[in-house]
Parts: sequence; C-alpha cells; structure tokens
Amino acid sequence: MNLMQHRKLAALAIVGLSLTAAGCGNANNNNSGAAAATASDSAAPSSAAASPSESASASPSESASASTPAGNGETLTVYLNDFDTIVKPMFEAQTGYKLNIVSGNGAEIMSRIEAEKGNPHWDVVWMDAMPSIEGLGKAGQLMEGWEPTAAAGLTDFAKAFVPANKAYYPTGAHAAGVIVYNTKAFSAANAPKSWADLADAKYKGTVGMADPAVAAPAYPFVSWFFQDKGSEGGQTFFDDVLKNGAHVYPKNPNVAKALTGGEIKVAALQESNAYTLKNDGEPIEIVWPEEGAPASVRVAAIQKNSAHQDAAKAFVEFLLDPKTQQALIDEGDESYFQPSATGVTMKADRAQNAKLVAADASWASEHEAEIKQWFADRSVK
Repeated sequence: MNLMQHRKLAALAIVGLSLTAAGCGNANNNNSGAAAATASDSAAPSSAAASPSESASASPSESASASTPAGNGETLTVYLNDFDTIVKPMFEAQTGYKLNIVSGNGAEIMSRIEAEKGNPHWDVVWMDAMPSIEGLGKAGQLMEGWEPTAAAGLTDFAKAFVPANKAYYPTGAHAAGVIVYNTKAFSAANAPKSWADLADAKYKGTVGMADPAVAAPAYPFVSWFFQDKGSEGGQTFFDDVLKNGAHVYPKNPNVAKALTGGEIKVAALQESNAYTLKNDGEPIEIVWPEEGAPASVRVAAIQKNSAHQDAAKAFVEFLLDPKTQQALIDEGDESYFQPSATGVTMKADRAQNAKLVAADASWASEHEAEIKQWFADRSVK
C-alpha cells in the first residue's frame, strides 16, 4: 500500500473518529510514569500489514447462538493489530472457543469498526490505541460495568488506565517512541538525548517518525506532547521538528527500514522495532529520554451487543492472565512491553529504568480528530 492509500485510510479514520468522539467522557486515565518495556505497531520492522486480514471466515459473528461457558466450538471475532499468530492457538486450546481474527493497522481497524457501526461484526477489539477505544466507549459501543476476575492481578501502573465505567482493560504498555540513532552517523556524545533535540539543526533532514493517522501507537505518541505542552506547545514542537526536515512514514516498520537503509539517521521509533534492530546487529543505539517515552497502552474491550459475551469475557480474562502475557513476551514479535499483570518478567535487555508517560485517554480521545488533521496538514507540506 502506498502513502496515498494510507492517507485515504487515514482520512476515513479521522472522519470516523470525529463521529465517534461525541458524547460524555467516562475514563480517568492519568499521565503516568513507569519503567521498562516494549513497542509495537503491527509487527517486526519487516512486516507491514497492507489491509485488514481475517484468519477465519469473512463474516465474523456467524454463529448467533447464545454463548456457552465451556466453548463448544463457538466462534468469537476479535479485531486486533498484533499477536494474532500467538493468541489464536493458545486461546482455542485453553477454552474450546474458536477465534476469527481480523487484523490490520490502527487506521484500518478503526475505519472498519466505524463502517460497521450500525451492524458490528466484532465481539472484542484489542489494540494499542487506547484513545480510539476510549472514543468507542463514548459512542456507546462498548460493554460497561464488567470486571474480570484477573483484574485483581493488575499492576498499580495498569490499574491507572482502567476507566471508571470499566469499558476496557489494559494488557500492557510500551514506548510508542524512543530515540534511536545510527551509530555510524552519530556518537553517544553528539546523538540526540531529548525530544527537543529532534528540532536541533544538527539533525536537519535526518529524523523520521510514524504517521499518527495510520499507525496505532503513533497517535498515543503524538498526543502526549499536545497534552503535556498544551495544544499550542504541541503544535510548536512538531512544527519545529517537521521544519527541520523530519520524514513521516506510514508505520513504524517503514521508519525502521528507512533507518537501516540510510534514508534517515535518527528516529522516534516504537520500542519493539528498536530492540529488534539492535538484536539483529544493526548499527543503532537506543536512548530513553529523561522526560519519558510516550506510552501506547494496549487495551481490550467487548462490543456492547456481542452475541458471544461469555466467550468475549473469557478472551479478556485470557489476555489478563500472567501466563498469556509471559508467552507474548517470550514468543511474540512485539515482545518488548511492560505487562499489566503482576508476576510477569519483561525482556532482560529492556532498559530497567525506562520511563513511560501517557496522555489521559479521555483527553486524547476528545482531541484525536483535530490533532490527526493538524498533523496531516503539516506533514504533507
């Protein structure tokens, strides 16, 4: 898919989000600092999903019968942007339910949900796009008031992201962007060390980042600056970075490819992509800025009118299970992240004092359409 096609999808997403953003607020997610973990966009740097794909039938909720607690082959449709190859066999083996997975990038999944608003085909959405899912809650699309048994095992960091109406639950958080630089172009002494450095003339034309209208974790990255600095401050910051010649790519894997290919020398890159490059022996180094790395929080939510609510609840319980999160860290492509369940061990090579910060989900949802539109207008100039 070329950049124009991504732009079209991004425009559809913006329109959709504008429609879903109306309504009353409900969450109380706060800016948070914390330590260590991973990133994601869709997969490792080389994998860029071109369009939503389905692992089973094209018609998600084909079994309209009432849910049964023990599974019995009932099919649950999950929309997600990562981990599809791991969760499907694990969940099916553990519960007896079948999974029909529809995968795509953030813009693709949200556009699909908006298009199906009058007749939802999904039972659960699970993505690292908390502001967008918060918007679905505001639009009345999510089941509220249910608390999974496994929620008792959430870390204090994760509990801060559970909204008051219990419309979704966090399954982990990762840095939507850390600073990565090519060690052949810059030494540790002259490499960027803070986000403000990306606007320094020393790095003119060398910086790259993902498009917040396309990549699921890129909007959480951008929105933190807008909330932390205020709307005008956020605009000034990104104006300065873009005027310094920053390149904007559809997704983080595209950013990683540009970095290893020499098109850029510095990147605001999702954590998993950054560590994957480093582990592959690429000449890059990772910097966790002292002010913190904006977090992308992956959350799971159940469609309000799902005909498979027992299966949907079983899937959310499964995602919050420490054994599942440990498997995602041990075996997943997006394995660098801070788990939401206690008792899970993060990657040993992840920065132990890494600091995550996150925009308030309700604020980020309320301003999502306008920030994405502002960014799209500026980045194409």
